[in-house]
Amino acid sequence: MIDPELLAAASWTTAPAAVEHVDGTLRVTAVEGSDAWRHTSYGFVHDDAHGLLAPFGARDALEVSFDVAYGRQFDQAGLLLRAGAQEWVKAGVEVSDGVPQVGAVVTHGTSDWSVAPVPDWAGRRVTVRASRDGDAVTVRARVDDEPYRLVRVAQVDPALELRAGPYCCAPTRAGLTVVFTGWRRTTPDAALHDEGAGTTGG
Repeated sequence: MIDPELLAAASWTTAPAAVEHVDGTLRVTAVEGSDAWRHTSYGFVHDDAHGLLAPFGARDALEVSFDVAYGRQFDQAGLLLRAGAQEWVKAGVEVSDGVPQVGAVVTHGTSDWSVAPVPDWAGRRVTVRASRDGDAVTVRARVDDEPYRLVRVAQVDPALELRAGPYCCAPTRAGLTVVFTGWRRTTPDAALHDEGAGTTGG
């Protein structure tokens, strides 16, 4: 379900083509050409992704769930954390070269992009989780009720005032509608790794 308190505190970064509230879900239709990217490799700046964002504290966590019922090039949905046009993180599932990819874009003036193919996630429900503590945001994702997998550990300035929530965009086409089935605040991660996992990361 969509948390009504989060919804009441939220506003759009860029208004989508249409929004419907249906049985506790949000159906968001993206504007053709909407995107979020700054400079790297492509040389352009796009800052018109559709993010529905509420305040996100210095130690906080959010989960956003949505259906991967899309399959055109660069169709995408997930969770957006944003301080401003040059400081933001988006994470979720984006279609690239015909395959759903779970990944994240981290932007500090310029953007980077990390992805991993998840072809078996097509047509299923995905939850993206962002947990903020200190100078880091830890992003995890899962499909259906499977265990969360680590997607990204991203640096963020602890002094930044962030807003966060679901987002979608459609860089290459009209008609993308994403069904968001959940958006809730939850408990931040206690640690990056499970106790006893036998790894220090890196």
